[in-house]
Amino acid sequence: MFDVLKRIEDLRKARNLSIYKLAQLSEIPQSTIATWYKHGNIPPIDKIERICNTFGISLAEFFGFDTENILTEDQANLLNKWSLLSCKEREAIFHIIDTFLTKSL
Repeated sequence: MFDVLKRIEDLRKARNLSIYKLAQLSEIPQSTIATWYKHGNIPPIDKIERICNTFGISLAEFFGFDTENILTEDQANLLNKWSLLSCKEREAIFHIIDTFLTKSL
């Protein structure tokens, strides 16, 4: 059986995020995350999706793929840094990328 909490823990540790930082970035109260682990509760899908967005992965990647083996070293490095950004910072990065892509057309 797929262990959702273990998957969250593995992804969090791979990105050097504390539970506190994950809570901040995902906007899920730290007490909620701690309760999941304390009681072994599976988080609701909307919270898993929020965590996936924080990690910069899709739900499919969360449940189906070992992203460590799929990504290049540069991609993994970028993803690790991405997970540390706030939503506003991510929006700014998307704007920069869109600007680069528009100029190259």
